[in-house]
Amino acid sequence: MRFLIVGGSGFLGGELARQCLVARHEVAATYLTRSGKTASVEWLPLDVRRREDVDALISTFRPEVVINAAFRQTDWATTAIGAANVALAASAAGGRLVHVSSDAVFSGAAIRYDETCVPDPISPYGAAKAAAETAVNAIAPTAVTARTSLIIGDGDSPHEALVHSLATGRARGMLFTDDVRCPVHVADLAAALLELAVSEYHGIHHVAGTDAVSRYELGLLIARRDGLDADRLPSGRRADTNMPGPIDVRLECGMTQRRLRTRLRGARQFLG
Repeated sequence: MRFLIVGGSGFLGGELARQCLVARHEVAATYLTRSGKTASVEWLPLDVRRREDVDALISTFRPEVVINAAFRQTDWATTAIGAANVALAASAAGGRLVHVSSDAVFSGAAIRYDETCVPDPISPYGAAKAAAETAVNAIAPTAVTARTSLIIGDGDSPHEALVHSLATGRARGMLFTDDVRCPVHVADLAAALLELAVSEYHGIHHVAGTDAVSRYELGLLIARRDGLDADRLPSGRRADTNMPGPIDVRLECGMTQRRLRTRLRGARQFLG
């Protein structure tokens, strides 16, 4: 099949591109400032905020599947308007759309959220992601919207880099003991997204790990796996800070997992 990965130079986008190539799909991927490193991928510059550029790229490449993994936490236009632009262009070209969303669309008031729960964001990023979901659903009702959580890899994710910096004293800060998510391994997430892309399913799906862990516990797991001194990791409570956003959000993935062959492992398993 012919795949276009929007935001392909990011952490998740790079894994999506790699798995597409392994599965012998034809794949192109977009980037904003710097192309990715995956060979055999056609790298295409794109600013999703520019609707005419999105229309031109997708109408020229004519993908059968578009996976939108592009976002910027501090930029509403990229996260929300960009998602609408991609949905409009993919629909016009007749392509299948998979939109990657986030657990940030929830406030944490309910703690546990399944695929039927309505977003109630309390941060600007969460509001942008919720707006993107609304746009995608209105423009492309046959699309898949996949909400995920903290994405971890084999040492190359932003959170793993933070843990290394804290454990070695190269950075200051702390890992919160009350900030809970359901981390997912990037390989599991990418495999699940590709499986959903070629399925007949549509609508909201939750794609996260089975373990609910705090950022501090996650840091301990990463440190132990990588041979770092876990005792050097500073800890604290997010509730004692003025940082915006939800504290405890746990994605329930039961419906989605029943539809997938891909197993969504928990952090204690893939970091154990």
